[in-house]
Parts: sequence; C-alpha cells; structure tokens
Amino acid sequence: MPRVRSGAILQSRRRTLLGAVLLGSALLAACGIAAGAPAKRNAREAAKEKEVREKEAREKEARDGGYRFAVIGHSFVDGDEARLKQSIAASDDKPTAFVVVAGIKGAGEACSDKLYQRRRNLIEEAPKPMVVLPAGSDWTECRNTAGRTNAIERLNRVRELFFPEASTLGTHKLALTRQSMSPRFRSYAENAHWSVGKVLYATVNLPANNNHYLTDAGRNSEYEDRLVANRFWLNRLFAIARRDKLEAVVLFSEGDLKALSQPTGLRALLRRAVPPGHDGFAETRRLVLSLAQKFPGKVLMVDANRLEKGAHPAIEWRDNVGHLSTGPGELEVDVDPAGKTLFALAVPEK
Repeated sequence: MPRVRSGAILQSRRRTLLGAVLLGSALLAACGIAAGAPAKRNAREAAKEKEVREKEAREKEARDGGYRFAVIGHSFVDGDEARLKQSIAASDDKPTAFVVVAGIKGAGEACSDKLYQRRRNLIEEAPKPMVVLPAGSDWTECRNTAGRTNAIERLNRVRELFFPEASTLGTHKLALTRQSMSPRFRSYAENAHWSVGKVLYATVNLPANNNHYLTDAGRNSEYEDRLVANRFWLNRLFAIARRDKLEAVVLFSEGDLKALSQPTGLRALLRRAVPPGHDGFAETRRLVLSLAQKFPGKVLMVDANRLEKGAHPAIEWRDNVGHLSTGPGELEVDVDPAGKTLFALAVPEK
C-alpha cells in the first residue's frame, strides 16, 4: 500500500477545516437574515398598529366629545419661512387632530424645485397630520427664464411634490380622498376631503388673486377647467355629507368667496340683471350657497385671506353658513358637537 505524506494529510485537514468554517459562517448569516426579516416586519406592523390606534383614538374623541384643528395662514408675506417653522413647532405641543397649511411660498420667492422641495421636507417632518392647501403665490405668478408665464407647469409640479399619495404630510398620517382618484379629474390632487367624527373637511383650490381669472384676450383655460373640476368636487362633497347624515361641512381655500356678502332676495335678482364683470369667485360662491341651502347642517368656509388693518380673526354666521379668514398667522378652532355653534375659535394659551 502506498504511503501518504504527512504534509499532504495536514493540507487536506486544513482545507476540510476551512470548508467547515465557511459553511458555518454561511449558516450563521442565513440565520441572521431569517431572524432579521421578522424583526423588520414586526417593526413595520407595530408602526402600522400604532397609526391605527391613534386614528381610532381620534375618531373616538370626535364621537365622544370635542377636538381641535389648526390652520396656518399664508406665512410668506415677507418671503420668510421662519413664521411657518414657528407655527409648526407650536402645533407640536397642542392636541390638534390635524393642521391645514395655506401656501408654501411667497410671491417674491423663486418658483424653483429646490424651494418647493425644501418646504415639503419642512412640512413632512412636522409631528401632526399636515394638509397642504395651495396658494396663488405658489404658482400663478411664476415665469420662466424668457419671462413668460409657466403657471400651469409649476402648479403641476406642486401637485407632484405635495399631493402624491392619499394621505397627509407629517410624521403622523391622516387618510385623504383626493379628487385625482376620479379618472376625469386626475390632475386635481390638491382637492382632498377627510372626516373627523360627524364633520366633513375638504380643500378647494381657489387662489386669492380673483381665482386666477385672467383678463387677457382668449380662453381662460386653467381657470375654466378648474371651475368645472371644483363644481364637480363641491357637488360630490355635499352629496357625501347628506348621504352620511353629517353635521357640518368645512371648506378650506386660500381665496375668500365672500359668501356672506352675496345679496339675497330682490337684491340678488337685480344683481343678476347686471353684467357680473370679472368676479372670478361668482359662480363658485353661488354654487356653495345653493348647496348650503339644501344641507341641514352647518357649512363653514375657512380662507387665508388677509385681514383688514386692526381686524382679528372671527367666525361670522348667516343662517347655516359661517366664514372665517385666518390672516397670515396660526389659529385653532374648537369643534364641540354639544356646542350651540359647533365651531369656536380656541382661546390662545398665555
């Protein structure tokens, strides 16, 4: 029988040992992956369960008693985001169900993707559910390098960045139903609605600069198309409110429809006999008032219009229609199902 050299035996044993070590390492890695996958799934499931619990708690609070929401008015009068940061920080310590942010930039600021993205990141990092409401300064006055308007292109970019999903921004999400879910109006993602308790809330794209009605010759394509979309949207909202027997509808917009200034009775008939001029809100105002008249609950319109000098935010009512202009600051509204008016401005904390 041939003899095997001891060196060859030693080399063979080393290869066997190395193979065993590599096999053991592979098994340990596989076990780690197998153990890590459930851990990641558990973390995701825990986060999802927490979100569901928080949503159920908000709904229970709305059913059992009152709650509060906040509105951050247009904060970019001077092109400075410090006020927005301050308002977001202030909302963190308050028991608000959600926060509506009116506008993301000032008219004098750049209409750049970089600025849009920075503001989006700022709002996304907020702790509360944040509902973004576009303002006219976000897109209507934007121009390209040739000095020509690119308002529609910039509006579409705002839609892509701020309204890509059926939920709010912020670390705590709130489910939304967007008008873009309807194939006919898939561009209008900024129009969204959600419910808390027996109140339906909704955003409507109505820019403060006369609803972006242009007096130039030719077709007002953006205005006219959005008018059709908003008409469908408002009819849909009130149909939902009547079907679900809700107590109120709250509409958020940047522009003030001036619904409480709309004449009634003979004055209304006389006004219709006169050419309406270029009131970009006229048709939408008439529609809201008509829908409100047929709705048994309350209708509160909240806008981010500037207040007159020395004026303070206040909710005014005429019949079942209420109006509130926020101005540039941050305010909160208490919702009390047992209260006489249902809605009341929250008393600022000292």
